[in-house]
Amino acid sequence: MNIEDKTLVALFEGLDTPAVSDALDTLGLPGQCLNIMPLANYTQVIIGPAFTVQYVSASSPPGTVGDFLDEVAPGDVVLIANDGRTDCTVWGDIMTQFALAQGIAGSVIDGVCRDVSKALGEGYPLFTRGRFMRTGKDRVEVVVVNQPVSIGGARACPRDIVVADANGVVVVPRERAREVAQRARRIEQVEAQIREHLTSGKTLKEARALLGYHGLQKKSQ
Repeated sequence: MNIEDKTLVALFEGLDTPAVSDALDTLGLPGQCLNIMPLANYTQVIIGPAFTVQYVSASSPPGTVGDFLDEVAPGDVVLIANDGRTDCTVWGDIMTQFALAQGIAGSVIDGVCRDVSKALGEGYPLFTRGRFMRTGKDRVEVVVVNQPVSIGGARACPRDIVVADANGVVVVPRERAREVAQRARRIEQVEAQIREHLTSGKTLKEARALLGYHGLQKKSQ
């Protein structure tokens, strides 16, 4: 990652996807990746710039399915757009092994993965629509990398900031990253104050009313 990447990633440290999702909502921004779920109940939050990959149905002769990994930088999050296909995979254990060795932060797949024991056993973060054993070789191929793609209905551009955890995945437009992170921290602060009021004996209704909870996630540019 370059210096700007590191700076933007640092803005989101300590935040989770619910806070970032709420911040996107208040700013009227999309970014939540629908139906993309974590492979495991990860305790850590994955944050990194997006390396985007677009798959299409294979041509004749078919192209490659995984060589793009050589181009991914340490700390990047791989975003693979495969049109939500669940009939063949675009990620397996060899790719997991290479990603771990390269220090890649994780992979988000609008499609499915396989050989999940490797990822689960060695703690490589995967976020997908599911798992399936059938290979993508001769069925799909990479058509382009580092171009805008759609992941779970969310638009993702190269170097956008990806935040992923046990709750799911959000993509933050790079040019709005500072604003989104600031808004997310403000939301987290209010929710922390609500929890403090609950600890001191106030009812949930009272605590929420005191801090304007019900308007917290409303769109307010």
